[in-house]
Amino acid sequence: MNEENTAASAAAIKADRVFDSCSDKDCITNLQVMLENGELPEQVTSVKTRCCSIENVCMSVEPIPFNRGYYSVDVTYTFGVELLAYERSCEAPITLRGTASASKSVILYGSESSTKTFFSNGARIGDTNTCCEVVNLPTASCQCVDPIALETRIAMMPCMPVPGQPPQPGMPLPPPRRAVVLTLGVFSVIELTRPVTMTVAAYPYNVPTKTCSAEGTDSPCEIFSRLSFPTDEFLPQIPGNSGTENCQPGCAAVQ
Repeated sequence: MNEENTAASAAAIKADRVFDSCSDKDCITNLQVMLENGELPEQVTSVKTRCCSIENVCMSVEPIPFNRGYYSVDVTYTFGVELLAYERSCEAPITLRGTASASKSVILYGSESSTKTFFSNGARIGDTNTCCEVVNLPTASCQCVDPIALETRIAMMPCMPVPGQPPQPGMPLPPPRRAVVLTLGVFSVIELTRPVTMTVAAYPYNVPTKTCSAEGTDSPCEIFSRLSFPTDEFLPQIPGNSGTENCQPGCAAVQ
């Protein structure tokens, strides 16, 4: 490789700079599951979590009054839950599906900006409020893995009010009902970013030296001959070598 090809030169790039971030290990308790079929069947005596995943994350960013440059990030998780419901022990379970939601808030530094940015594709950054002030909020992102189901149980929970129909004064409250309640462990990383222009070291592009191989040139037996023998698959499982480290956290429920 020539020396001129390895020499770096300064180049200006547009990138999303992370101004602040935090990592969380949340244990969410008393999380009620809203079943697709409504009520939990009366004949069900016990439940287990078969799989739990994060279906959606909604976020909002609001500036903190009297603390310039800091923002409150409100995060709402929506979990998709698949349950195994048992009428009696040692009998085949039925499958129930539902959703659950949980919210949290964090405060992060996101700097300030009073500029507007317009792009040729129609996108824009920044807006003007009713006071003719430029509102340019940072962008929040949330990275997370599917939760770990730490506990699944049946509990008596108060009936949830119907949205848009507040309870009438003097009317008795409906009696509690049976519901599935979860305890979930969630790992997440939340960041606040802004697009900035930075100068970085840039190296000239080099043509790859690896030769592209065409598909189908090798016979199936030739491909198979290059595979390593799966010795670990023939070993008995012993403590510390159970292979559970490759389990998906969302489906490895701990009851």
